[in-house]
Amino acid sequence: MRDPAGVRIEVTVNGEPVETDVWPGESLLFALRERMGFPGSKNACEQGECGSCSVLLDGTLVCACLVLAAQADGREVVTVEGIAGDGRLHAVQDAFVRAGAVQCGFCTPGLVVATVDLLAQNPDPSDDEIREALSGNLCRCTGYQKIFDAVRQAAGAA
Repeated sequence: MRDPAGVRIEVTVNGEPVETDVWPGESLLFALRERMGFPGSKNACEQGECGSCSVLLDGTLVCACLVLAAQADGREVVTVEGIAGDGRLHAVQDAFVRAGAVQCGFCTPGLVVATVDLLAQNPDPSDDEIREALSGNLCRCTGYQKIFDAVRQAAGAA
């Protein structure tokens, strides 16, 4: 049943059309996780400081916690679930696994999406370019070295 106080949005998520009702102040992150069934993006700071909720919105890296769900109406969203294809991990996801860059996993979805975005723009980034591209993502477990190793491996695989 449609919520009379809600707003109906139509979004393409990971290549599939999705329709749902959202309330006017609802974040894209909440809508993705709770209404559309895409729990990969994590809810951590709700202030755009940690990057755990990073998604691609019309090809631009954004923190889904800072975007209103209604702003995504008619647009395309790619979450970490949409990065893989044909039943196989994306090269970035595979590199994160091989490098041991996945520990608790809370920051991983945002780091993977940010890395995919980086490598799409710059297939052979320097360490400084990696550091800059991932500067909006916080990790409390890895110390970042294994994450950097994963980015370098993924860049070599691309």
